[in-house]
Amino acid sequence: MMNYVFPVMIILSFVCAAITGQMEELSASVVEGGTNAVNLLLRLVSMLCLWGGIMEIADRAGVTKAVSKALSPVIRLIFPRLRKEKEALEAISMNITANILGLGNAATPLGLEAMRRLQQINHDTSRASDEMVVFVVMNTAAMHIIPTTVATLRGQYGSESPMAILPASFLTSFCALAVAVLAAKLGNRISKKL
Repeated sequence: MMNYVFPVMIILSFVCAAITGQMEELSASVVEGGTNAVNLLLRLVSMLCLWGGIMEIADRAGVTKAVSKALSPVIRLIFPRLRKEKEALEAISMNITANILGLGNAATPLGLEAMRRLQQINHDTSRASDEMVVFVVMNTAAMHIIPTTVATLRGQYGSESPMAILPASFLTSFCALAVAVLAAKLGNRISKKL
């Protein structure tokens, strides 16, 4: 869909600028927008590299495994039917831990591995199991301890304390995660009754 929306917007902008005689303003806006995009990209990349490096150090120091172990009782509570599936629970736990710690690059392969293991124990391979649905919803909610992207944007636009949003960000992401899991569980129950 976006493949159609953006070209239409560009063509309409060009046509409107030509009709109203504002081609110079359009050219200036294009150059300014490109410059702003590159500046934003450089600032975001630098902050993400910094936090990515810190999180990589934490991962190699064993913080990820320690958090994963601490989360395992909660994971077992959310996925009660997987109690005997140790490998699937471990993969889910590692993925959630990587997401919480902001290790996006590490979280993706761990999430794929968790889905592969969940598919192996899925009795009906033509549709997602309840556990798969809950796992996808949890990944979509994406709870993070450190909101690096938002903090970077706040810092770029002049915030004196860009990390001041930390408590609010943690609370809202936790609430989003709780609501998402409850909605997925409720949806799973409703679908079984239909």
